[in-house]
Amino acid sequence: MKIRKGDDVLVLSGKFRGWRAKVEEAFPANEKVILEGVNIAKRHTKQAGATMQAGIIDKVMPMHVSNVAVWCSGHKGPAKLGYRDVDGVKVRVCRKCGETL
Repeated sequence: MKIRKGDDVLVLSGKFRGWRAKVEEAFPANEKVILEGVNIAKRHTKQAGATMQAGIIDKVMPMHVSNVAVWCSGHKGPAKLGYRDVDGVKVRVCRKCGETL
């Protein structure tokens, strides 16, 4: 999975198409990401013990990686990622403009 925590991404499909957000958490095993302020669902919960809150709670839901693209600040658009070896270090680069991401 090429998308990592902290990346600025553009949502490509779904209810939030066109939104830009930052990746809060990435789950490579499931190929999902959690985005900051995007894909929030309302969940009705019952109180379970003294610690959990009851009522309608906003829950951040994960989004599949195929629905987001990394935002390239070089050409100000979504980027396909490639890899390049720079001084013995593998870095991610934008395939369109060549900028290091």
